[in-house]
Amino acid sequence: MVSTNDLRTGLTIEVDGDIFSVVDFQHVKPGKGSAFVRTKLKNVRTGGVVERTFRAGEKVARAHMERKEMQYLYREAESFNFMDNQTYDQVSLALDQMGDSVKYLKENMNIFLITHNEELIGIELPYTVDLKVISAAPGVKGDTASGATKAATLETGLVIQVPLFVNEGQMVKVDTRTGEYLERA
Repeated sequence: MVSTNDLRTGLTIEVDGDIFSVVDFQHVKPGKGSAFVRTKLKNVRTGGVVERTFRAGEKVARAHMERKEMQYLYREAESFNFMDNQTYDQVSLALDQMGDSVKYLKENMNIFLITHNEELIGIELPYTVDLKVISAAPGVKGDTASGATKAATLETGLVIQVPLFVNEGQMVKVDTRTGEYLERA
């Protein structure tokens, strides 16, 4: 159990049988009445965000999440296969369990599987991934005004905006949290 006074961003808690990650919190002490904590909570399973108010000092159950390093092996129709790096056990996840993470997965990539009480919650990708540009329109001479970009399709099928100097066959570094181009790799 953790007190609502000790909430912090990123903490996972159990509320009404669901698992939530604290996105934002604010301690409020009104001039009249008792103090309370206003929070924004993200449902770990569905991704939905809810606002919830707790009384100051109220206790909530902390959700203990386990991270296990796995290696992505291959995709088979609508499932993705991973291997535990220590035991070599293989796990298969359905496409709907993967969410947007599919856009960044490359074979032999190391990721973390997140579980709670032996229930698979999702996967955690590294913050950046190096991907190869498969197709990109050539940069047009004269389009070099500040910050000019063009669409590029990467090896995983992800389409992002890249600077005009990035060409087909080059490797680019992509931020997996925002889906944005960072630099050439």
